Amino acid sequence: MEVRILGAHSGEAGKARMTSILIDGVLALDAGSLTASLSLVEQQKIRAILLTHSHFDHSRDLVTLGANGAFFQSPVEVFSLAETYETVKDCLLDGKIYADFSKWPSKDKPFLLHRIIEPLKRQNIQGYDVLPVSVQHEVASLGFQVSRNNKSLFYTGDTGPQVVNCWQYVSPQLLLVEVSGPDTSQDYFRRIGHLSPSSLANVLIQFRKIRQYLPQVVVIHIPPSHQREVERGIKSVAKQLGIRIDIGHEGMKIKV
Repeated sequence: MEVRILGAHSGEAGKARMTSILIDGVLALDAGSLTASLSLVEQQKIRAILLTHSHFDHSRDLVTLGANGAFFQSPVEVFSLAETYETVKDCLLDGKIYADFSKWPSKDKPFLLHRIIEPLKRQNIQGYDVLPVSVQHEVASLGFQVSRNNKSLFYTGDTGPQVVNCWQYVSPQLLLVEVSGPDTSQDYFRRIGHLSPSSLANVLIQFRKIRQYLPQVVVIHIPPSHQREVERGIKSVAKQLGIRIDIGHEGMKIKV
């Protein structure tokens, strides 16, 4: 699998884009920056989107992809919890500020096709084995293990220290994990379901304890305003654990 990070941040500033990951050009994990990062030709190759949760920085480009995609030849399937899509429909695809692309260009042949998924129920999506796993966050959220040809990644989405509950279900070669700010705010992040560098260290220690190894680790969802502080914290965690931890960036490509 070729993994391409389209957006590695929780906000936008300069070249920093909101969270979105593309696998082999066809399967997207979240939609924070799909159209901001891809040409029209690349957008037409997307066949499915896995939404971790409803927050704007993970769902925004469903609207802009829909605006372009209404003129594409094939629709796109959007997989999420029922609660997630209900919120997205009510707040983003409400047909008021922009068209509802789950009903447009027509109700019979809409561009966005919603598919409900449930935690721990595997599905074959576009030839990939997808395992959704519940994660802790402010709203109902999932992480996704995506596997193909004996290779797998796990994308945490937005989550807090309780992500350790996922380790019994997943065994990836690549871990795409969020860190949403510096340790100076870690108590706040813990309450709302986010990780800081120190809490990342703890969840990686637990992963190694449960799985007896550590996968390649790439950190994303960093706020542009705290990029340097988070990078320093991650560097300290890597030294503490004796491993390499990469900071994800826009345009980064990873082979799994």
